[in-house]
Amino acid sequence: MSGAVPEHPKIYHILHIDRLPSVLAEGRLYSDSEVRRRGMTGTTVGMRKLKDDRLSLPVACHPGTHVGDYVPFYFCSRSVMLYLLHRSNHQDLAYRGGQEPIVTLEADLRAVVARADAAGRPWAFSLGNASALYQEFRADLACLHKIRWDHVAATDWRSPDVKEGKQAEFLVHQRFPWSLINRIGVQTVAMRARVAKLLATAVHKPPVHVRQEWYY
Repeated sequence: MSGAVPEHPKIYHILHIDRLPSVLAEGRLYSDSEVRRRGMTGTTVGMRKLKDDRLSLPVACHPGTHVGDYVPFYFCSRSVMLYLLHRSNHQDLAYRGGQEPIVTLEADLRAVVARADAAGRPWAFSLGNASALYQEFRADLACLHKIRWDHVAATDWRSPDVKEGKQAEFLVHQRFPWSLINRIGVQTVAMRARVAKLLATAVHKPPVHVRQEWYY
């Protein structure tokens, strides 16, 4: 069983709080390739080698583009990557600051696709870990059933198959409008206050909630 496709699937992007001011100033999130091209600053929480590799991993359903050209989202809030940040002991992680400074951004999948389609902006999703050479990609919402939704929702992902399925990603080419973020989750009350202060002068102010169940 792969699990039913959620009626209103959500997607989640994580970033260090010190990146939030530039996101608000620009009014959008950028892909890794765009971040590098623009020389943007802020704490990188992912694995540098993995990010480097993603710059040359093709997204077959959009020839000529690569995984690193897309703004990445997971289909679950409590991702495998967040667990690695929580543990802070993976040899390829330069960031060792734990999960409290990590802000989780939530958006509605169908609203995102509608906006991207209207703008002619490519999008795709992977059926598993988008950083894997063997990964399959789709650009048709009719294929959402191919994602292992039971794996996406799993809290025990010690099985390699479950871990693979849980890492399915949704990708938007180059940039993602801040206005499509509909909720922000943080781990602590202190972080909620910090995010709320940063949002004070923003045009779009998504609600900020302490969502400890989104963290480890």
